[in-house]
Amino acid sequence: MVQSLDTKEKKQQLFFCYSAFLINGLLALSIGSLLPFLKEARGLSYAFSGLIVSLHSVGNLIASFTAGILSVTLGRKKGILLFESFFATAFLLIIFGKAPVFLAIAFLFTGLARGAASNFNNTVINDLAPGQAWIINGLHAMFSIGAFLFPLLLTAFTAKTSDNWIMACFFMFAMGILCWFLYFLIPVDPMEAGRKKEEKKKGGTQKKTGYGFFAEPIFWLCTLVLFFYLCAEQGVIGWMITYFKDSGYLSASLSQIMASVLWIMILFGRLAVAWLSTKIKKENLLVFMGIGFVFFFFLLLFSRSTGMIVLGIMGFGFSMAGIYPTTVSFAGTLIQKYALSWSFILTLASMGSIIMPSIIGRIAEHLGIGYGMSSVAVVVLIDLLLILGLKGFCKKGFANVG
Repeated sequence: MVQSLDTKEKKQQLFFCYSAFLINGLLALSIGSLLPFLKEARGLSYAFSGLIVSLHSVGNLIASFTAGILSVTLGRKKGILLFESFFATAFLLIIFGKAPVFLAIAFLFTGLARGAASNFNNTVINDLAPGQAWIINGLHAMFSIGAFLFPLLLTAFTAKTSDNWIMACFFMFAMGILCWFLYFLIPVDPMEAGRKKEEKKKGGTQKKTGYGFFAEPIFWLCTLVLFFYLCAEQGVIGWMITYFKDSGYLSASLSQIMASVLWIMILFGRLAVAWLSTKIKKENLLVFMGIGFVFFFFLLLFSRSTGMIVLGIMGFGFSMAGIYPTTVSFAGTLIQKYALSWSFILTLASMGSIIMPSIIGRIAEHLGIGYGMSSVAVVVLIDLLLILGLKGFCKKGFANVG
């Protein structure tokens, strides 16, 4: 770690990226907690609720692709500042926009900001320690902290009356402005210029701008693992609170607390994986996480008692915690080699988070929320098979397993 962060600018990059990503977790994951309140206050159907959750993912996909291109044309700093302004704008639309179209635009905007932040932070942090799982897991641990804090904040805001959810939105508007300033303070573009100058002196090469990564099997394996992972993640996170509340398995307040429990366990899981990745080969670690991912989802799905539901949520959160960042670390060399590779990985993988919430919403509209959530079982099983395929590929020595 000391060797990777050997300058003041790199340490500042790490600090501000971690801090901004923490607030990004607070902002981006608020949509699942707010959904039941919005559904009730604005009279939304299951189908429309699923649509706006999917629009969040559509924005995530668009930004994941365009943010990478803009970073090449405008520079990283200007690109991220443009996209991060959408967070504050989104919450203004939620607060003051009464028509459904404003909610749709707001959820799209939250996705645009989230996707750009993911592209920016993962790229910057990967450049600090290419292919190293610990630093990426640390980054995503910060996101988890923000994610588990919002349901607790929302529960506190709505303790006296559910109408106070609107006050939580004002708070999130302020957080959106704060997040923008944190990105403003990151010394990114000067570092890029300095690195390019240093590489030129040493006769080094810059990132390739072509599409050669499409011919790399590791690109497709990582992308597919992330695709089905994001199907499950967005399906569960986007619909979990509504599922427990509407099915009657948990009360509204306890459902919100379960969302925080999930993200607390994701935080613990990511910290554990960040440490374990220095002790255990990451391909083996990924398989263990994949098995737990499947087992605890089925436990969560079929549990009816509060105790078993809590156990299922805890195990599911802990197991899923390191799948995304660890999978990203397999593509570390590829991301460093090709300028656009991370944008395409994010773009293609994000299709999963777009498709799944709408599928759940459509099924719930016709058959009930229980059947909607059951559809996630298929994608977690497929994801485990792909993880096993990635491990087999790494065993043959073709992947970057540093």
